[in-house]
Amino acid sequence: MADEKHEKHEKDTKPGFQNPVAGFGVTFKAMFKKRLTEQYPEQQKTTAPRFHGRHQLNRHPDGLEKCVGCELCAWACPADAIYVEGADNTEEERYSPGERYGRVYQINYARCILCGLCIEACPTRALTMTNEFELADSSRANLIYTKEQLLAGLEEGMVESPHSIFPGMDEQDYYRGLVTEAAPGTERQVAVSKGEKPSEAAEATEAEGVEA
Repeated sequence: MADEKHEKHEKDTKPGFQNPVAGFGVTFKAMFKKRLTEQYPEQQKTTAPRFHGRHQLNRHPDGLEKCVGCELCAWACPADAIYVEGADNTEEERYSPGERYGRVYQINYARCILCGLCIEACPTRALTMTNEFELADSSRANLIYTKEQLLAGLEEGMVESPHSIFPGMDEQDYYRGLVTEAAPGTERQVAVSKGEKPSEAAEATEAEGVEA
């Protein structure tokens, strides 16, 4: 009985003539296929609408930041690529409608795997992902994006933060979508936490007015 099993095992495992032929068949089939050459970067393909590219920190319609410095994105990141430091808002220096804002925000794209778990964890939709995918660089230091690089630019009707909230509105009104633009007469406050002085804030406001 044992001899029969041994003979059957040798018969099953012994390579037949058809095995190498089948292997070469795959090779010959691939040789005559049309080759696809990507003409990158001269010709770039359009990415999918929900493509996971570079991150963006979003603003409310009046210009205040949506990030509240909760650090949930950093906790959710499996690659430990996000670093956040929160700070308190004051009436004299307000960056978001809530009590806190993200004072420091960094994403290390040498670690980031663009999985999107961070944007799922964000409770205020402050963090989203864009379609930008060209992130390669020759320096590791340049792959650490700061808050200034990630923060969305100003659109029409916005005023650069810090500034006061819309009169008569509160934090919940912002997230209900009741604030659609900055209130008339809204002026940018002095960013004391960034070492800014009143004269510098006035110059920045004037520069924004010229650009608009």
